[in-house]
Amino acid sequence: MDPVIVVGAGPVGLTLSLALAAQGVPSVVLDEGPGTEEPRPARTVVLREDTADLLGRLGCRELDRVGLRWAGWRSMRRKQLVRNVPLSGGRRNEDEVPLPGLLPAPLHVPQHALSGALRAAVDKAPLVQRVPMSRIDTLEQDPDGITVHTREPGSTWWRGSYLVGCDGARSTVRKLLDIRFPGRTAVERHAVAALRAELPWPDEAVSHRQPPWRTGGAEVSARPLPDGVWRLDWLLLPPRGELVTPEALITRIRDTLAGWCGETPAYELLDTGVHTLHHRLARRWRKQRAFLAGDAAHLLGAVGTQGLDEGVRDAENLAWKLAHAWHHGPAEHLLDSYQAERRAAVAARLRAADQSLPILRGGGGLRTLVPGAARGHDTLLSDGHLGCGALGAPPSYSHSPLSPPHTEAHTVVGTPPGAPVADVTVTAPDGTTARLRERLGQGHPLVILVAPGTGVWDRRHWQTAGVMPRLTEAVAALPGATELLVTESYPGASAHTVLLVRPDGHLVAAFAGVRPAELFAAAQAALGGAPREAREPVEQGDGAEMRGAGPEQRSRARVHADGTAGLN
Repeated sequence: MDPVIVVGAGPVGLTLSLALAAQGVPSVVLDEGPGTEEPRPARTVVLREDTADLLGRLGCRELDRVGLRWAGWRSMRRKQLVRNVPLSGGRRNEDEVPLPGLLPAPLHVPQHALSGALRAAVDKAPLVQRVPMSRIDTLEQDPDGITVHTREPGSTWWRGSYLVGCDGARSTVRKLLDIRFPGRTAVERHAVAALRAELPWPDEAVSHRQPPWRTGGAEVSARPLPDGVWRLDWLLLPPRGELVTPEALITRIRDTLAGWCGETPAYELLDTGVHTLHHRLARRWRKQRAFLAGDAAHLLGAVGTQGLDEGVRDAENLAWKLAHAWHHGPAEHLLDSYQAERRAAVAARLRAADQSLPILRGGGGLRTLVPGAARGHDTLLSDGHLGCGALGAPPSYSHSPLSPPHTEAHTVVGTPPGAPVADVTVTAPDGTTARLRERLGQGHPLVILVAPGTGVWDRRHWQTAGVMPRLTEAVAALPGATELLVTESYPGASAHTVLLVRPDGHLVAAFAGVRPAELFAAAQAALGGAPREAREPVEQGDGAEMRGAGPEQRSRARVHADGTAGLN
């Protein structure tokens, strides 16, 4: 079978190609540029704990060396400290053990360092072919595959089984597919500087609203990087105004450092820029054998939301579905679920950000007189940066078309169906132990038995004791390969609870005991084999988008109702 064509060699495209390779699927990455990137210290990305772990599993083990996990999050308003949040996994002290119950620390890394680590991993992957200086200008689809042409200097034709456009906000793939990209322009605008200096809060990120110095503006933030480097962002209001001259930016830097340190300390300015944020959402993320991911499908980033982090989630969600279709043949319902799940998740994030902006950026009004309003605003703003709430929490696909119908055999655990599972310690039948996340991304579902005491039993005994023989037999009968694991405990689960987990780590269902028939039905649904009867497909897109399309085209443009939420 032909490889998957990935258009775009940014972080999302490279992540997708590595995730496909981990599941035995070859890919060709068409890189528009020469395959290098100019270092820009002021251009950084923030990765949540789970997406950073995903990139580590795909071969980017050095991200913790080139990036920094924050030790804490500090919020200030005028001259007052509003909130100080310690984070688990941050570098407060080399001898300090992270405390349980803390929020996980995000990973802050320069984007050029992330891209370099991904390119190095891709160049070592035998199933990935990266082709520089390859900009596509033609895209043709047929029932058996997809063909693209790249223009000079590397003019040639490429044949693939599927194609994914990861080619950014000005996506050529999206334009060739004639997919609309509506939304809002210049939602926020920031002046940015990267500098090396000694600030009062080592390894802590800082958000300072309404700072008391003259050039502070409405908000300024400082986010640490390794080697004493900081990225500083000043919110510019209004987003389309205020010309930022080099002299004005230097004044902002000096005044901000003096406001935080008492006087302007010695600093080394490394990079500057102006960053404009847009909110857009593609009307469709799939058209026959072609898909969109990352900035080609969505733009977000206001009030702390993380566009690149969402792009990595796109790649993780799509990779296992493409791998299943590549290995096992057509899986239209499974492939349709990519758009239904990811578009709905990003649309919800965009709605939350758009609803928050008037509250956080509007001045005056009754809300300024409400007791606790400042603290509530701070919590809302922190959510996007720290991965909490509607602005930042990992997505839950509770209304996915892959969700099985609820039955009496289902039980409630600490993770709702559709949400990411907890990263507990698991044991394989051969006796090896690992974190649950380390078993993800291999293209097959997981079945996990909660069995207290497993860790102290001899493997020869617990494999043949209790419910294990019956569960082993039930797992062997499931559609496709499935890995059986056991864990001492799982949040909210009682002994002998059985969890079914998707290849990307989202919970399908939990069962009270071994229920072979119900487990089979849930696994079949999760692999796209048994659509939920209650969910009827609806047309997505406006009338102009669908006019002139034949029955087959219209059926391919259908998605489930839960995936249609978005910007109009």
